[in-house]
Amino acid sequence: MSRPATESPDGLETPRRYWAWATILLGVTLAVLDSSMANIALPTIASHFHASPAVSIWIVNGYQLAIVMSLLPLASLGEIVGYRRVYLAGVSLFMVAAVGCAFSTSLAELTAIRIVQGLGAAGLMGVNAALLRYTVPKARFGTAIGVNAMVVASSATVGPTIGGLILSVADWPWLFAIHVPLGAIVVAMGWFTLPESDRASRRFDFVSAGLSATSIGLVVTTIDSIGHGLAWPLVVAQAVACVVASTLLVRRELRVPEPLLPLDLLAKPVFSLSIATSTASFVAQVLAFVSLPFTFQRIHGFPPLEVGLLMMPWPLAIAVVAPFAGRLSDRWSPAIIVSAGMTLMATGLAALALLPDDPGRYDIAWRMALCGAGFGLFQAPNNRTLITAAPRARSGAASGMLGTARLTGQAVGAALVALLLGRLGIQGATWALVLGAGFATTSAIVSILRLKHLSPAGESAEQDTPTR
Repeated sequence: MSRPATESPDGLETPRRYWAWATILLGVTLAVLDSSMANIALPTIASHFHASPAVSIWIVNGYQLAIVMSLLPLASLGEIVGYRRVYLAGVSLFMVAAVGCAFSTSLAELTAIRIVQGLGAAGLMGVNAALLRYTVPKARFGTAIGVNAMVVASSATVGPTIGGLILSVADWPWLFAIHVPLGAIVVAMGWFTLPESDRASRRFDFVSAGLSATSIGLVVTTIDSIGHGLAWPLVVAQAVACVVASTLLVRRELRVPEPLLPLDLLAKPVFSLSIATSTASFVAQVLAFVSLPFTFQRIHGFPPLEVGLLMMPWPLAIAVVAPFAGRLSDRWSPAIIVSAGMTLMATGLAALALLPDDPGRYDIAWRMALCGAGFGLFQAPNNRTLITAAPRARSGAASGMLGTARLTGQAVGAALVALLLGRLGIQGATWALVLGAGFATTSAIVSILRLKHLSPAGESAEQDTPTR
């Protein structure tokens, strides 16, 4: 049972629709810029606090872990109290935490506040796609998802450059302080424009939220521990604890009609296949993104300053292709579009693995652009299919699973690169690209399997059916 939204069932009226959409895009930009700029600042922050690089990495790891652990619980909370409230609360917490980060006096304090900031980021990321579904008309949802993907790719592209410019004229705290005025703008715009959503009448399940956070958190830390070569007893202990927590969570969720872990949605073939497609795609992407700097610098001898430029064709291609892919997904089967995109990406990754010993910049650029174009074709159509496979009242759960699949894939990809580099040395970077091509091919195959579950227009045959 759920209380219906007071807004239009097919998006907001103009011009409010465009202001709300701009609010959602600005919030996504805020989160992506923060992540990419924080990565750039790690050496500077480590030097400031006289800390080792390994310890300083927790500024990023703690933030990411907080996001992945809290995405599903906050998405579930959004279904109960409204996505608008969770989104605005998330941005507000993110903004307040940014102030705390800027005034941190120790690395431990900064890391702790970054974890709190990760909770805020999870609030806006966990319900982002769900809010968009209530903002734009159904016929333009694919286009909207494509524009979102373009904004994410563009923010990821310019984030390191902006971070570098800030560090060239100011101290590292300004990297966090700059988010405060942006956050205030998002809150102000969102207060007046973001739509209301359907609300479930159930109570928030704190036990399931705790089990979900524990299970997903242990998946990430176990994979990370394997990648960093921790002692096997510690790895096994984490894995066993993960299995126990996951088992308890599933047994509990099977007894409720609208579970926090969306087993009702995962029972739909279109939804589960879309999650599998997304996870495999992000594994492939991170296998490439983490290994390519080693490939370019250590194997092919490019200087560090040039490596960043060599990486740029990938996100630039995403930014160009993603909006067109979104429009295509409004008219053609996303299963075919995504499969074609992942085939392009697999081809590009294989071509990168087969680079000559002394490649030219053009040799690298077209391969990187091919990968980016393929990923751009994947993202918007797959996200559209995943979100619309769920009833509107369960958009929060679908949005939370979308983020969880992405972050889990990224964690697996990073751990696999660490494992290959640890076992094979620098040649492990090349094998990571080969493995990435394999995951991209797997994603293409899984995507095609959705064809029999989709209508000719690309909609789920089970769309908007009642949940159990």
